[in-house]
Amino acid sequence: MTSHHHHQQQHGAGHQHGHGHVPAADFDWDALAAHLEHEADLRADAVTEAARWLSGLYGAGASGTGVADGTSGTDRTDGAAAGVRRVLDVGSGPGVIAELLAGVFPAAEVVAVDQSAALLERARTRSGGRLGTQQADLPAEFDKLGEADLIWSGNAIHHLGDQQAALTSLAGVLRPGGLLAVAERGLATRFLPRDFGLGRPGFQARLDAVHEDGFSTMRAELPGSTEEIEDWPAMLERAGLTPSGTRTFLVDRPAPLDRGTREYLRTQLSRLHDQLADSLRPEDRGTLEALLDEDAPTGILHRRDAFYLSAMTVHTARKA
Repeated sequence: MTSHHHHQQQHGAGHQHGHGHVPAADFDWDALAAHLEHEADLRADAVTEAARWLSGLYGAGASGTGVADGTSGTDRTDGAAAGVRRVLDVGSGPGVIAELLAGVFPAAEVVAVDQSAALLERARTRSGGRLGTQQADLPAEFDKLGEADLIWSGNAIHHLGDQQAALTSLAGVLRPGGLLAVAERGLATRFLPRDFGLGRPGFQARLDAVHEDGFSTMRAELPGSTEEIEDWPAMLERAGLTPSGTRTFLVDRPAPLDRGTREYLRTQLSRLHDQLADSLRPEDRGTLEALLDEDAPTGILHRRDAFYLSAMTVHTARKA
């Protein structure tokens, strides 16, 4: 992968990262393992809800009664889960979401797929050996993943230069009737009120605007970068699949937050400072630095008005 750690995916505290992990060669993702785990844990309820929805979709497809909006089949979850034999989590990081998938699909072999050997070792340890692991250099080794009934990829595809080719490769390893679920974008995370008493109101919206420019730069610098209109259902259809529904799942942690979640937010803000500080207006840079102050009552570690609100959008499609 190319060097893009200055603009990593949806990573600022203003954007969800999910757990997608297709690392830059020169970026020490392994050192971020605990942070990635905390991030995935924050989203665990939403991911579990999404996995149950996928199980219902799988059952609906198996019985031939699925509908295009992806809302049917939710009463078939248990039976459908039993029919799923192999699940891949592509871009698994330390395996938190793969574990959640294993909980919803208990009869399946669930395999965490990642580029980092250290993160996969962490996934094995976390799960007590329940998860299978597979180290793969993406996109070069998509063909080594083996067949699957369900493939989940969270915030990983956008790290690959040719997103359409990546989806087509993943579609190629699905078994007939299998589902591909791609969690991409959603809504920017919010963690403070519009006016929280530091700097000019609307700080996070301006942060988002700077980040979007950085995200576009990151995409343009990837090897084999291909411009793509990000209509994920249309892209899945071009990959040879039949779109089977899109749903968005809410992550809602109201104020006041526990200490661990505030520490997570401070780490996100610190990374954001490293990535974007030079692109911020001086006033907004000062606000960001005030939020990072570990001792000040205005710092994120001590704010009682800090919350965590995000939305994860999952696009699905089925192999005929």
